[in-house]
Amino acid sequence: MKRLNALALASLALATLPFAAAHAQGDPALGRQLAYTCTGCHGIAGYKNAYPQYHVPRIAGQNYDYLLAALIAYQKGERTHPTMQAQAASFSETDLQNLAAFIASAGKVTP
Repeated sequence: MKRLNALALASLALATLPFAAAHAQGDPALGRQLAYTCTGCHGIAGYKNAYPQYHVPRIAGQNYDYLLAALIAYQKGERTHPTMQAQAASFSETDLQNLAAFIASAGKVTP
């Protein structure tokens, strides 16, 4: 009986792996609701913010893993830019996953 329970539990765990992986990628629809804070700078071609003077990259269509890692690094203070650190600090980890999913799915916009 223990072997049957262990087999059933293992089967259930394996069956849920695709769902867990998909969930870990974030929800683009939820990220879209949060992205209004991003488009003010990242949605303008050639935009440079005032302090510090920095060319703001266009991020639509960027790789999900890269975006998420960058947002987490800003949140933890491992990447330094005052505006981005403040923005990232205002979101939960799930919010950051959702933002990264939306931005990655948005497709590249040509300037």
